[in-house]
Amino acid sequence: MNVPTHTPFTGHPGEQDRIAFDRHELGAIMGVYGKMVAAGEWRDYGLSFLKDVAVFSVFRRTAEFPLYRIEKRPRLRNRQGMYAVVAMDGQILKRGHDLRTVLRVFDRLLIRAVD
Repeated sequence: MNVPTHTPFTGHPGEQDRIAFDRHELGAIMGVYGKMVAAGEWRDYGLSFLKDVAVFSVFRRTAEFPLYRIEKRPRLRNRQGMYAVVAMDGQILKRGHDLRTVLRVFDRLLIRAVD
């Protein structure tokens, strides 16, 4: 399946050719986000659509640094995979070609939060 890697924005100069999550990617991310919010672990999120990367940042509180970043970097598609989960300290927790597989890194956090 050939999925577009970017969504061109209209209306503002300089907003063309930015990387964005598509509807299916956001659905998968929001599914994990909802579970973590229900477990009381996460409380806020932010989205950034830049020239080379789309980032979904997860926060425990609004005024903090993000706990995790879910990144989409299409340039890495043919190498180690365009999706990555990055911790607050910059450590890459999981990288791969399939977003749902990469998001499974949060399963162990969810199990720990429910215990």
